[in-house]
Amino acid sequence: MREELPDFWSFNRPRDESLVKTEDLHWYGPFSWKDFEKTNKLEPLPDIAGVYLLTFEYKDGYILRSVGVTNSMKRRFAQHTREYLAGNYTILDVDYAKVGIRKEIWHGWGYAKEHRDEFLRYKNYIMSFIKKELESYRIFITEVEDKRKRERIEFAIVQNIYSSKEPWANLIDGGMTLRGRFNNEIPIEIRNICSYKVYGLSEKLEI
Repeated sequence: MREELPDFWSFNRPRDESLVKTEDLHWYGPFSWKDFEKTNKLEPLPDIAGVYLLTFEYKDGYILRSVGVTNSMKRRFAQHTREYLAGNYTILDVDYAKVGIRKEIWHGWGYAKEHRDEFLRYKNYIMSFIKKELESYRIFITEVEDKRKRERIEFAIVQNIYSSKEPWANLIDGGMTLRGRFNNEIPIEIRNICSYKVYGLSEKLEI
């Protein structure tokens, strides 16, 4: 008897539109980067699994600088702190960022790895901007236990920013590694609910 291949299901919108559900996503914050709670008078970041937004104060709200996912905020932000202090991340001039302009003080990632001598030569200068950036961050979070849903939310937020021509789209780093919805996953309509205006976070997203 000839073996048969499994039935590979894929989402097709004309046929499967009724399967799409709507969910509310509640964002909480702003919270402080660890060790800066006293200076910026913000609450410490809760240790939850979820999605986080790194923002700066901007106009009548906040402007999005980066998006990330984790199963432990405490562990992930400890990793971020180490990478920042090692000079592995891109550093912005916060004063420019707060008016929607991307001005890099230090370029991280591949450039940082290839130019360690340059970082060490200007380390004191760069470190002053690193401290200011961490102190200036206003962090928003939403609790999401499911790993794939976290990844899909991150993808949708970042892709929306990448395709935007608004000033707030300039701050987020390009080339992020993202994992959006697979063909065999049913889309979810997300309503983002936040007490503050976050430029770069759409009211509605499909993930």
